[in-house]
Amino acid sequence: MDIKEIQNLIKFVAKSGATEVKLEMDDFKITIKTTEAGAAEASYFQNYPNSQPMQMVPQQQQQQQQAPVQAAPVATPVVESDENSKYVVIKSPMIGTLYRKPAPDKAPFVEVGATISKGDPVCVIEAMKLFNEIEAEISGKIVKILVDDMSPVEFDQPLFLVDPS
Repeated sequence: MDIKEIQNLIKFVAKSGATEVKLEMDDFKITIKTTEAGAAEASYFQNYPNSQPMQMVPQQQQQQQQAPVQAAPVATPVVESDENSKYVVIKSPMIGTLYRKPAPDKAPFVEVGATISKGDPVCVIEAMKLFNEIEAEISGKIVKILVDDMSPVEFDQPLFLVDPS
């Protein structure tokens, strides 16, 4: 069972209203417990010598944690207001901690007013001790930065507003 299947199982259990589900296979055991608020916590055990349980972090409203990969966020139009309707939003492809700089002593990847091209790095998201460089899916000008440096981010959370013109 891979991480994606485990995440889908956690999401399904959280939505089903069950309080606890245990799944045992030949080489692993998963226990998923939910609370009244809809948060889920999972324990994953593998049947290997000296294996330790892996605790999955409880997540409110069961936002999926994506496996850390070199992934670019999805760029979709923002339709919140007439003022922002011409902008495109760059969203987080995973749960983690956002860093606007490649290193603490370096300058941020982008600032408001910066021109970006498709494939340019815009930030880094740390997930499960891996640093994933997030690249722009579109070219344009950064209009607004929606997340502070070293802030936790959720899957599909808006990060940047981009003027594609």
